[in-house]
Amino acid sequence: MFGVKTIAHHAGFMERMAETVGADLGDAIADHRLSAADNCTAAIRCTTCDASEECSHWMDSHAHAEGPPAYCRNNDLLEQLSRAEA
Repeated sequence: MFGVKTIAHHAGFMERMAETVGADLGDAIADHRLSAADNCTAAIRCTTCDASEECSHWMDSHAHAEGPPAYCRNNDLLEQLSRAEA
């Protein structure tokens, strides 16, 4: 099992990845395109990824991207939200 610090760490990854692909999680929640529960589920889903270090390096090398890397456990969600922002 994982703790609050792990979830918070991956929630930060989610926020950073969302920004990288042009999605705003706060706006998506405010606009009812993403529920707070679904956002929490996405952060928990992120904790199940074994590419955390690779993900961090990917975000370091991509200030902006068309979409998240294929291995991202939240790829579909982030692509959907980034398309809605466009």
